[in-house]
Amino acid sequence: MGVVNVTPDSFSDGGRWFEPAAAIEHGVLLLEQGADLLDIGGESTRPGAERPSVEEELDRVLPVVRELAGQGARISVDTMRSRVAAEALEAGAQLINDVSGGLADPQMATLAAASGAPFVAMHWRAHSDRMDREARYDDVVTDVISELEHRVAGLVAAGVEREAIILDPGFGFSKDADHNWQLLAGLAQVIDLGYPVLVGTSRKRFLGRLDPDAGLDVEPTPPASRDSATAATSLLAAQAGAWAVRVHDVPSTRDALAVWHRVRVAAGDAAGARGPRDGKTT
Repeated sequence: MGVVNVTPDSFSDGGRWFEPAAAIEHGVLLLEQGADLLDIGGESTRPGAERPSVEEELDRVLPVVRELAGQGARISVDTMRSRVAAEALEAGAQLINDVSGGLADPQMATLAAASGAPFVAMHWRAHSDRMDREARYDDVVTDVISELEHRVAGLVAAGVEREAIILDPGFGFSKDADHNWQLLAGLAQVIDLGYPVLVGTSRKRFLGRLDPDAGLDVEPTPPASRDSATAATSLLAAQAGAWAVRVHDVPSTRDALAVWHRVRVAAGDAAGARGPRDGKTT
């Protein structure tokens, strides 16, 4: 899943793709580099980010969705608003990626149920302006699993088909660095819930401090310098059985997955011979 941020304040690219023409060009490039689908979003979810109005989010997202879908791209709309999701689906999007899992907008679950579109429900506790204050867990893997199960129950009760639900453990959302590492180590337990799992570690803060002895006073590396670390987490996610990885830099992750594929083929792994594109899709 290639990321197309149509925002002026993205943590990862600083608004490089804010103009529709630039976002469309970037989306085409990601497809050429091997992205299987594009995740198009008009609201930054970096810590402390302020929310745009609904109208502003629509103005950012719809022209990009419409043009890239018209070129045959498979589109995911990254939004917490049911109106944006509905209009993006009409414009050609095929999947809803809601980082709040339907909690931010009480109409989202109803819209998802009516549309029948695959729905990504991420583990989420609060909006960006206060999510870091919610990074409290007894055991992060157990707690995330429990809260995801509760969210699935709510979505199903609203009419969303279980077969349409994709889960995302929410790396970086209401989680500190240690929480993220523990969650990555326990990712297979999330996947054991039996739903396709989307993993979004790309360029997150915890990948900017890889030295375990580095204190919090050490400045993390810039987001764009974290693509090698992202590729490593993408490989770990694939090995755990993730359905997809959401990344800003497609070639580095594609190369990491290709290496894994070649090793599996060399070892005579029949499943590995299918390649990373041939797993379960929605």
